[in-house]
This record gives sequence, C-alpha cells and structure tokens, in this order.
Amino acid sequence: MLDGSMDSSGGGTFTRSQTMNSSVSTIVLPHTVAALTNSSWEKKKGDATINTSPNDAPDMASEEDTDVEMGPDVVATPKDNFIDPDSYPDGGIEAWTVVFGGFCALFVSFGWINCVGIFQDYYQTHDLKSYSPSSVAWIPSLELFMMYLVAPLCGKGFDNFGPRYLLIGGSLFHVFGLMMTSLSTEYYQILLAQGICSPFGAGFLFYPTMNSTVTWFYKKRALAVGIVASGSSLGGIIMPIMITKLIPMLGFPWTMRVCAFLILGLCIVACSCVKSRIPPHPRPLVLKEFFTPFLEMPFILLTTATFLYCFGMFLPFTFLVLHARRFGVPDGLASYLVSIFNAASILGRTLPGYAADRMGLFNVVIIMSFFSVIVVFAIWLPSRGTIPDVIFAALFGFASGSLVSLPPSLVAHISDVRKIGVRSGSMFATVSIAVLLGNPLGGSLVPDVIHGDYWRMQVFSGSMLLVGSMFFVFTRMRLAGTAIMKKI
Repeated sequence: MLDGSMDSSGGGTFTRSQTMNSSVSTIVLPHTVAALTNSSWEKKKGDATINTSPNDAPDMASEEDTDVEMGPDVVATPKDNFIDPDSYPDGGIEAWTVVFGGFCALFVSFGWINCVGIFQDYYQTHDLKSYSPSSVAWIPSLELFMMYLVAPLCGKGFDNFGPRYLLIGGSLFHVFGLMMTSLSTEYYQILLAQGICSPFGAGFLFYPTMNSTVTWFYKKRALAVGIVASGSSLGGIIMPIMITKLIPMLGFPWTMRVCAFLILGLCIVACSCVKSRIPPHPRPLVLKEFFTPFLEMPFILLTTATFLYCFGMFLPFTFLVLHARRFGVPDGLASYLVSIFNAASILGRTLPGYAADRMGLFNVVIIMSFFSVIVVFAIWLPSRGTIPDVIFAALFGFASGSLVSLPPSLVAHISDVRKIGVRSGSMFATVSIAVLLGNPLGGSLVPDVIHGDYWRMQVFSGSMLLVGSMFFVFTRMRLAGTAIMKKI
C-alpha cells in the first residue's frame, strides 16, 4: 500500500511500495487533501490516513478517509498539488459577478440547446418533412455532440489561458452559426450551421464558465454551479416561446436572426463578467494528460455513469413535443411543453445543488437519477393525453436538471481544481459519443412520428437512465463503501 510520513516542518511525502508484480499508489481523495490546511499525517496499519477537524473538511461528514487507487505513475504531494479551501472566497461581489456572467453564458449556450424539441418538431413538419425522424434527429444530436466534444479543447485552453479568449471565440462561432442557419434551406446546410458551427461555439461558452465558477466556491460550490446552470433552464423557457411566437410573425429566417442578436448581447455580458480565480499556467499540449484520469477507478466509474445516463436523458428533450402531438395534446400546449420542462429544470438545477452542499453531491445525484427513471417508466411510458404529458414534462425537467448542473461539481469533487479543465474535458468528450448516438438510435425506434408508437424509444431511454443510475451508485460505493449515511 502506501507509507506516509510528516516531518516537523510540515512538509509531506508519499512513497510507493511494490505489491506482487505491480506498483500501485494509493492516495487520499483530492478533495479531502484539498481540505487540509493544518493536517497531520500518521502511519496507521500500513495505510496513509489523514486526520482533520470538521472545519478543515466541510464536504466530509465522517472522519473516515477514503483511499483511491491510482495508476502506477501517480504520486500525490498535498503540499504542492492542492489548494487550501480557506482561500476560496465562497462569495463576495467578484465571485457572484462570475456567477451572473455564467448565468448569461448558460442562457445562450445550453439554454439554446434546450430548444432541440422545438426544432425537431418544426423541421419534421416543415422544411425537412420528407426526412425520417432518425435523419432529422441527427441535427439535435450533432448539437449536443459538439457541445460535449469540444470539452478537451476548452479544458486545456482554460488551464493554459483562462476563460476570456475561449468565451470571445465561442461567442463568434455561436452567433455566426445561427446567422448561417437563417440562410439555410437544405438538410446539409442546416446540419453544418446549426448542428456543427453554432454548438461548437456554445461549447466554448459552457465549459470555461463552469470551470471558472468552481474556482471561486468551495463550501457553496454546488449551489453556485446550480445557479449558473439555471441560466440554461431560463433560456430553455424563454427561447422556445419566442421561437414559437416569432416564426408565424417573421418567418423562420428572421426568427433565427432575432435569436442570434439576443445571444450576441448576452455573450458580451458573459465575456465581461466571467474570469477564473486561478491564474493560468501555460503548458504544452500533452495528449497523455487527457488519458491519465482514466487510470483512476472513481473517474472511470463516474464517466461510465454519466455516459450511460446521457444516452437516455436527451431523448425526452427531443421527442417530447412530437409524442404529445401524436397522442392528442393540442398544438398550442404541445409547443409549451419544452418551456414547462425547462421551468421545472430551474428548480432541478438549484435546489439539488443547495441540498448537495449539505447531503453530499453523489447522494443527491443518485436520488435524482433514480427519480428520473421512475418518472419515465411510471408516467411517460403509459402517457396517452394532455395531463400525463404535462406532469411528465415538469417532473422530468426537475429530475434531470441536477444531472446537467452537478457533473462538473462531481469531477471537481475528485480532482485537483487546477486540473479541472483537462479532467472535465476528458469526461465530457467521452460522454459526447453517447450524446451523438442517443437521439438517432431512439428515433430509429419510432417508425412514424405522426401515427406510430413511441414505447420502444421510451423503454430504451428509461433503461439507459436506470443503468447509468446504477453506475452512480457504484461510483459512490468505490468512494465511501456501503456507508449509506455518509456525506459524499
């Protein structure tokens, strides 16, 4: 295992010992080490343990320490690699200004992506009505895929240069893509403009914002991230209604231009307000950095859980309106289901964040993920009318909201905050594959969006949510064992 010693000067080192034919380094969780300012190291039964007072580790409810097995070349030196939690402002004008700017950035990035259900419905019944649901679903799938795929680039850029240049570049790409969409009439043109260019820029607004926010907060981290993420919910309320109202008045091209100008204004606010508390440390791009986190079992399990959950999570986003129209929900109300969904998501992205700071991030995520499974199987699957669809939109919006806002905090929970960019990028790039394939696979299970059945797609969605939820449980067990009441 691991031998740890502490000299009188307060310095600390780790040394590794050989076990059988392999060398394994065992370290205490990064967030636990980060919580130590005046910690003492003691050798106990051959394992490294950390003793600290409750004030030193606000995120840990138990005095027990959790060991994480790392890859053979990982060595932790808490003195050099981690940041004193007391150095986090956890509030103040500067910190909350970053939260406000992040709110605006999420409004125009993920808030725009939350409109996918409106566009799936519009394209399926207007410009692209000759295409199959699976073909049209590639447009929202590519939007989500690009949002997640750029995570490694954003992560490395954030660690090297900070958020400002990334936000400016993302704003330009996002607005340009929407302007080009307003001129598009063919499938491939919409695919390139709205499916690739616009979300590429939106991704450069999303990740630097989330990464910047976690550098300002420690005890209130989940709450702050939840407030930032609620910007995407508000965007998902306002913009679908705006699009639905403007298309009959102005037509599709000018509707897209109006949205682009609104997004440009909020991007300027975001670029002005968002900054990181941690100074950038430019280093050459080393591809190994993106793969090193996968030597850690907690990171592997967390990525797997998020991957599987996202495989099913975005299907209700995409097919909610079409399903409602199929089973008799009036057209006027069906268009508002996306806004109802996102309105409930505001609570889902803030209240669980507030609870997570007190109950533990993983505990809250597990509760909310299993709740979303119940909502899909118990309400959406048998739904055949207006009331069940409205109830589902509200409850699933609330349940899934936390699974959008909390994953960055989950990564930060098991990471050195100064490496959060690369580590979150590695996870979200992996998840992008699930996001890309989920909607087309789900769409292929709906033979006819107008007269067909949706149950196969609904079962597929619920099943992936269930398996993903189980892996969140496995991740928690890897960190804290079977201690149900432990805050983790």
